[in-house]
Amino acid sequence: MEIILLGIYSFFVWLIFIKFKWLPWNIYSQVTVVVIPIVGIATMILTLNIVAPSSPDVRVFRYTVPIVSQVRGRVIEVAVEEGNRPVKKGDVLFRIDPTPYQLQVNVLQAQLATTTGGQREQEESLKAAQAKIIEAQGAVTQAASKINEVNARLDLAKRRVAQYRELTASGAGTKFDLEQAEATLREQEGQLASARSAEAQAHAAETQAVAASAQVQQRLAPKSNGEFAQVAQIRAQLDSAKWDLDQTTTRSPCDCYVINLQLRPGGFVAALPVAPVMTLVEATGSVVALYRQNELHEVAPGNEAEFALDTHPGQIIKASVNSIVWAQGAGQLQVNGALPTTGVMTAPSQRFAVKFDIADKDKALFLAAGATGDAAIYTDHAEFLHIIRKIILRVGSYTNYLILKLH
Repeated sequence: MEIILLGIYSFFVWLIFIKFKWLPWNIYSQVTVVVIPIVGIATMILTLNIVAPSSPDVRVFRYTVPIVSQVRGRVIEVAVEEGNRPVKKGDVLFRIDPTPYQLQVNVLQAQLATTTGGQREQEESLKAAQAKIIEAQGAVTQAASKINEVNARLDLAKRRVAQYRELTASGAGTKFDLEQAEATLREQEGQLASARSAEAQAHAAETQAVAASAQVQQRLAPKSNGEFAQVAQIRAQLDSAKWDLDQTTTRSPCDCYVINLQLRPGGFVAALPVAPVMTLVEATGSVVALYRQNELHEVAPGNEAEFALDTHPGQIIKASVNSIVWAQGAGQLQVNGALPTTGVMTAPSQRFAVKFDIADKDKALFLAAGATGDAAIYTDHAEFLHIIRKIILRVGSYTNYLILKLH
């Protein structure tokens, strides 16, 4: 741009001083002609660097996602290809032979069914033991009532025997009535003994039923979330086995494209975080331009920006300032016991990064990770000068068509 301006200026100088000779061409006019472009171009460049700062260091960054298998096994299918072919989130990347994991699921399902059936049997046994406790308690109550009834009849029989003995001794009663009363007494004593024996048996049955119930409750006592502990343990193992089975199919975690794909069917993969089998590059990236520190004092988020990449000669990509990353490595102090080192020589001034938001019309444009170029930011000051920066940026973009090598 400076050369074009100098060419235009030189043309007018030739017209005024040489062609039409409107002004004399002497030492004073010659000095003036030389000083004016120097001062003018210097002033313009210095002003542009404030109101429309440029950067020759634009970079396209994309996050990469190393893919590591969650389980080990033999690869039976690789469903993607390396290159710029897009992979959607959830698409299958590769599959591992699921046979050993399916067998483990089958074994645990059988164990769960067996353990669940055993739990049901224990619960039924508990119900039966509790029913026997109730039955035995009823028998104890019944036996106690029987004893009370027999005791009442026994007391009556004893009084009758005593009465008949007095009557017989006085001659007012017969010996037969006495013997009959004594027989009735012995019968009631026998019934009392039988009732007490029944009561003892009912107590023994109750004790046995309580012990059986306690034994079953002890086996059922360990629980997790209201479930028999052994059943819960096997169910957790089954869930883990099902998760492992599901992980035999690895899917894409993002909208990406695949690079560094060396995996092939028949290969063996292991669940090691240090051994990725492929790398995914995110489809959306970040565009960052690096600026000297004193170039950014007029820049604010939302300012218009443009950049040109070497991978797209002659094309200007519209953007806006997202943010300025007001931090860099030279301002970081490591957490250790050593004192900060300033070094023998002063370190060069570090640059700050400016992040760009790409305009909607250019979002579909493919931006290769690592692509570089030039950028310009247009602040809210001296907008009449922005056109010069835009021309400079566009001219530089067209020069990207030139491939300057001799072979």
